[in-house]
Amino acid sequence: MRSLMTGRPARTPPEDQPSTSGAPPAPDASPEAPPRAPRGVRARAAALAALVAVAAFCLGDAVARCFPFGPRTRGVNDLGNQFVPFHAHLWDLLHGRGTGGLFLNWQSGYGASFLPDLGTYLGSPFALLVALFPRDRIDLAVYVITLLKTAAAGAVMAQWLLTLRPGRWWAAGALGASYALCGWSLAEASYNPMWLDGLIALPLLCLVGHQALAGRWFALGALPVALVWVANFYTAYMATLGAVLILLTGLLADHAPGGGPPPRRLAPLGRPVARLAGVLALGVGLAAPLVSVVFLGTRHAYPGRVVEFTPKPWTDVLARLLPGTYNFSSPAVYVDTVALLLALTLPFNPAVPRRLRGGWTLLVAAVTLSLQWGPTQLAWHAFSVPNGSQYRETFVLGGLLVTAAWLSFAHGMPGRRPLLAAGALLAAIAAAASRATGLIRPWTYPLLLAGVAAVAAALLLARLARRHRHPLPAALAVVLLIGAQVGQSAATTAVADRLRLGHLDDYAPWGQRQRTQSELIAEAEGWPRYRTDPGREQTVGNDPLLVGGQGAQYYSSLTSDVLSRTMTALGGGWTSRGRSVQSLDNPVTDAIFSVGARVHSPPDPHQDRQAPTGAEPYVTRQVVPPLVTLRPDPKEPPAFGPSPFRNQELLLGARVYTLPRDVAVRGADGRPAARAPDGGYRLPPGPTKRSRPKALLTATCPRDSQVFLWAPHYWGVAAMRGAGRPPVGFRGDHPVTKIAPMQPLGAAPASGRVEVVLTVQKGGTVPAGSIGCLDPARLRAAVDRLRAQGATEVHVSDTGIRAKLPPGSRGIAVVAAPRIAGWRCAADDGRHRPADGYLGLLAVELDTSATSVDCAFRPPGLRLGTAVGAAALLALTLPAAYRLLRARRERRHAHH
Repeated sequence: MRSLMTGRPARTPPEDQPSTSGAPPAPDASPEAPPRAPRGVRARAAALAALVAVAAFCLGDAVARCFPFGPRTRGVNDLGNQFVPFHAHLWDLLHGRGTGGLFLNWQSGYGASFLPDLGTYLGSPFALLVALFPRDRIDLAVYVITLLKTAAAGAVMAQWLLTLRPGRWWAAGALGASYALCGWSLAEASYNPMWLDGLIALPLLCLVGHQALAGRWFALGALPVALVWVANFYTAYMATLGAVLILLTGLLADHAPGGGPPPRRLAPLGRPVARLAGVLALGVGLAAPLVSVVFLGTRHAYPGRVVEFTPKPWTDVLARLLPGTYNFSSPAVYVDTVALLLALTLPFNPAVPRRLRGGWTLLVAAVTLSLQWGPTQLAWHAFSVPNGSQYRETFVLGGLLVTAAWLSFAHGMPGRRPLLAAGALLAAIAAAASRATGLIRPWTYPLLLAGVAAVAAALLLARLARRHRHPLPAALAVVLLIGAQVGQSAATTAVADRLRLGHLDDYAPWGQRQRTQSELIAEAEGWPRYRTDPGREQTVGNDPLLVGGQGAQYYSSLTSDVLSRTMTALGGGWTSRGRSVQSLDNPVTDAIFSVGARVHSPPDPHQDRQAPTGAEPYVTRQVVPPLVTLRPDPKEPPAFGPSPFRNQELLLGARVYTLPRDVAVRGADGRPAARAPDGGYRLPPGPTKRSRPKALLTATCPRDSQVFLWAPHYWGVAAMRGAGRPPVGFRGDHPVTKIAPMQPLGAAPASGRVEVVLTVQKGGTVPAGSIGCLDPARLRAAVDRLRAQGATEVHVSDTGIRAKLPPGSRGIAVVAAPRIAGWRCAADDGRHRPADGYLGLLAVELDTSATSVDCAFRPPGLRLGTAVGAAALLALTLPAAYRLLRARRERRHAHH
């Protein structure tokens, strides 16, 4: 029977399968799947795709001299800040060393929900492979996982192509590698390895949907759907949209038009489409326990930047089709020249049935246009404009181009006219791309011409093979085409590797710095009696996950709104628009959050090339209250104000700061600095990048008090005269993408005259209330009072915290953890109810005297997701169970 997906049989039978023919399916019959390529053919194609993809990927990294083939790091942006640390935390959990479990991550953000992060960053089965590597080779583990995901994407695509239409195995393998090595994979997903699960998902969902349309795999097909949605629901959503478009295009191209109105003509498609929708719905339902948790986690996360989509010029889009181009903000639609040329032949190849040819041409054009239109861009991204790269669905277009190339080749090698037409289109693309701004590199057109030359030489060798009936020229042609593919993709990888380092933050792989930090933390560890903070001078945005300890640092797409706002009110700093919370080196907040040990490291020389060398990390300790303390029940709910010094005192429950009223800022010429609308002082940058204007901040503090500077929107250096301490850096900008944390400057001199030299770099503002003078004696008294009234015993688990209180405790029990959604608490043996909050922290109101509190945590959405997953599982298993029981009953009746 004619293929459901590919239309009428080709005029020329493919090499590995004979052509088929027959009448179209009856309106009420389930269409049959086309003849499949033999298992050995499919295995060879998958192996070739995986091998070529890995070879090109590694070769490109080696050319760029990137880890693990050279001294340049791969840890750019979120790869170093998020993915490597989260995989390190997974390693710890798998080896029984982690602080926390599936529900709670006690290491980050003073206590964060871990299941949403697991579903976002670690849901892929490939992530479990980190357990096979040593802990100090975590960067290599993530690199190997990236390679394996890329190889798997190519292998599954090769399977899909041969299922779509049988053909030559080496061509399917090479095109599978073209898909795995598309520009989106090399430029974007290579340092966002969780997105590579979407690259695998697209062809896998096409395979599942193909079988569902043919009436097969209904129950089993839901399992791969659930797997890809669990692995990474974000790209799985895009892959699902793409697979549905691919499958429906094939279904419509195959459906022979009948008489009557459109509803009657389309009626035969109802049953296959319903089966497809059922498989997808059941698969997503099975994944609901994790997907619902991630979805609700995003609702409780600190809001990112709201941006409007702005399409890139079409010249930029066309330029990204060519090899050796790179840009962070334009769609990486590159596929190697061989695949691109074949895809461009599809509209002109008469061997492809007209309906199929027209349908696929329209599909590719429509998806390409959808990348550039705001409403469809919003639909591709689940109706939320992403921060950063705005073309995250580009891999779907890469899959369409590769599939179009296969359809043109598998229906019969394109002849001279289709090839000339495709060559003309490619020349027009190259000419238009030359007008793109800053995208064309010196090697772009030589790489393109080399690919075109390889195709021309391969065609001559193929003709020679046919003329002399000898396999050697044909084999040489295949080697030449694959060699050109590997060379172009390796060069594109190397270009992306090198250029990424120029405009993205980068982080060194695990080395001596991390090893020393980890050893110091292990020696100082005292959890849950107190926390050990990895320190203010961070190595990556998730230091606690990478080197250990329990700190404020936390960088995730799911960083809670309450954590970010609470730490900001206390003088904390953050980057990534509030979703990368930093450590706060302050004895008051250390007392509030029970940080009894703190690592002090020198600036990371990988981040700061001017950092002094030779300094060694060290640990400081202080006596702090337990994790659970008591506060008097206020008459009115307390609220934070504009001063972080007063906010710290409010949460501590004692006055410990003196806030000088004579703060003034003057320029190097002695004149007062200009005032900002909020009453602060403006510090503009110098006229050139290298100029460093200076300003002097003065204030009066009590003798021997500890001086702290709060300047969240200042970018520069501050040093207090006579303090004997090195200058401290502030990295706050405006408009706000990052704010600088409060920093200690040293002890006030005997005269009380505080002079802070400000060396302005990018400028900014300094608030009028920027100076706080901490009295150590008052702080010790406040800490002693909290210790005397605090918990006598604390037990922390993967799902909550329990504490024993002194007899007769009254007021509010405050837990040194953010009050994130999902907490339920009870006093003594009372009933658990939604937890109270106290200035952003977890709290339990003690209506009467109590001797204990118990708080349990369940991620929001878990109960709903479990119910949906159970319903989906029942919907899958009950029909099969019913059939088994009915068959058993029939056999019993037949026996009697």
